Amino acid sequence: MKNLFPLLAFVILFSACQKQKFDLIIRGGTVYDGSGKPGMVTDVGINADTVAFIGDLSNAEGEKQIDATGLAVAPGFINMMSHAELSLLIDGNSQADIRQGITLEVLGEGSMGPLNDKMKQDWKDQMKRNPDWQFDIDWTTLGEYLESLQRRGISPNVASFVGANTVRIHELGYANRAPDAEELERMKSLIKQAMEEGAMGTTTALIYAPDNYATTEELIELSKVAAPYGGMYISHMRSEGNNILNAVDETIRIAREANLPAEIYHLKMGGKQNWGKLDSVIAKIDKANKSGLRITADMYTYTAGATGLDATMPPWVQEGGIKEWIKRLKNPAIRKKVLQEMRTPTDTWENLLLNAGDPERVLLLGFTNDSLKRYTGKTLGEVAKIYGKSPEETAMDLVIADSTRVETAYFLMNEENIKRQIALPYVSFGSDAGSPTAAGMFLKYKDHPRAYGNFSRLLGKYVRDEKVIPLEEAIRKLTSLPATNLKIQKRGQLAPGYYADLAIFDPAKIQDHATFENPHQYSTGMVHVFVNGTQVLADGEHTGAKPGKVVRGPGWKK
Repeated sequence: MKNLFPLLAFVILFSACQKQKFDLIIRGGTVYDGSGKPGMVTDVGINADTVAFIGDLSNAEGEKQIDATGLAVAPGFINMMSHAELSLLIDGNSQADIRQGITLEVLGEGSMGPLNDKMKQDWKDQMKRNPDWQFDIDWTTLGEYLESLQRRGISPNVASFVGANTVRIHELGYANRAPDAEELERMKSLIKQAMEEGAMGTTTALIYAPDNYATTEELIELSKVAAPYGGMYISHMRSEGNNILNAVDETIRIAREANLPAEIYHLKMGGKQNWGKLDSVIAKIDKANKSGLRITADMYTYTAGATGLDATMPPWVQEGGIKEWIKRLKNPAIRKKVLQEMRTPTDTWENLLLNAGDPERVLLLGFTNDSLKRYTGKTLGEVAKIYGKSPEETAMDLVIADSTRVETAYFLMNEENIKRQIALPYVSFGSDAGSPTAAGMFLKYKDHPRAYGNFSRLLGKYVRDEKVIPLEEAIRKLTSLPATNLKIQKRGQLAPGYYADLAIFDPAKIQDHATFENPHQYSTGMVHVFVNGTQVLADGEHTGAKPGKVVRGPGWKK
C-alpha cells in the first residue's frame, strides 16, 4: 500500500494543475442571470449547446474566447408575441430580431396549422396575388410546420400556440355561427393533437373575423383541452378600447373556468377616450391573481398598433373570407350600411378608425397590387383626398382594389400608459411583427418599426435613458418571466445546465433606429448572440448560422 501513496499524490497534483477547458469562454462581462438580480462581473463557460459554468475562469482555457468587458451578458431574449411565421419561411436569418438579442420566437396568434385542403388552397391563392411571398406548404399539422422551419434552417428557436381561430376555420370555414356538437368535438381533437405536438396553449384574436364569431363558452371548451397539458390561454382580447373592461373579464373567466393561466396579448388602452381605463384593468388583473389565478400580459413599446383595414369595418361584412367580404362591399345597399356603422361609435366591435380619432392617424403600410403601392406610407386621410371620397369609402375601395385587408398602422395609445405598463411586474414583451431583413422584397413594404426596434427601444429609451425600470428587471421580463409563463425548461436563465442562448450587448449603446417614415433600420448595440451554443451575431453582424430548434410546450408527447 505504501507504494501507492506517491502515485496517488502525483495524480492529485496533476489533476490540480490541469486547466478546465471549454468550447467557449465569455470573459469579464456583467452577467445578468435573468432572475432580476443585479448583474455581476464574472465569466461564462459554454460546452456544445449548454452553459457549463458561471464564475471565475481566469485559469481556464477556451477553444474560443470573447472579451465582454463593459458588456451585459444575458440570457437570450424571448419574443412573446412574434409574427415571424411567414418571414422565417422567406428568410430564416431573422435579422431584425437577432440584432436585438431575440433567441426564441413565440408564434401563434393565428397558427400555421392544423391546415385542411381548403386552407392550403387559400394560402396558394394568396401567393398567386403576391409573388413576393412564395414558399412550399410541406406541412399539415402545427407540429409539422415547426419541424419544417427547423428543417429549412432558422437562426432563432421557435415555439407556437395553436389558434382557436385556426381550428375554427378548419371545421367551420368563415361561417358566423356556433359549431354543432360534432364540429366542436373535432375542434377539441385538433387542439389536443397540437398540444401533444408541443403547442404552448391556445390563442385567440377576437377583434377579427372569424375569431369574434366565437362565444366565450366555445373558447372555454377549447381551453379546457389545453389545460391538462400545462398549456395557457393567450388572447388578443375582444376589445382593447371602448369595451376593454368586459374583455378583461372574459379573459379572466376563461382562465377560471378552463383552469389554466391566461395572458393578454399586447396590452393597451386604444383610443384617447380609453386611456384612463388602465387603473381599472390593473385592478381586475390584480384581483384575479390574488384569487389564485395566473394572469399575465405582454406589450410592445410604441403608441401605434398595426393590423389591417378590416379593423375599420364591422365583422358581419367579413363573413366568408376575403372574397365574400369584397363581394358585399361592391353591393351599394350593403356598402351604405357598412358606411353608417363605420361612422357610429359602438361597444359591439372594435372600430380602430374611430379609436384613432382622425384618418391622418391611420397609416397605410403595405399593398400587394402594384398600382396601389404608391400609397404605401401615406395616411388614409391623404389617400381619401386623392380619391375625392370619405375615409370610410376609401378604406372600402382599397380593400376591393388590393384583394387584401391592407396592412395598416393606427396611432391609438399614449406614452404615459406605456411607461406604466412597462413597470408592471407581470408584463413581458412581444413585437407583434415579423422578423424581416432590411433588404430585397422586404423593402417593398412599410413595416411597423416595432419589427426592428421593439426590444432595443425598451433597453435604450425606457431603461437607460428614462429609467422606467432597472436593467436587471428589464432582462427578467425579456427572459425568465416569459419562460416561466410558458413552462419552458432550461431556457430563460443563465445557469449551468441551461441551453446556451445568450444576448451580449452594450447597455450604453443599445438603440433602436426604425421609424414609421423609415422602418427598415436595424437596431445597434447588440454585439454577440448565441443560439444553442452557436454564434449567430458576431460583433454586430449576422454570421449566417441557423442553429434554431423547435421549443415545445409541457404537453409534448415525444
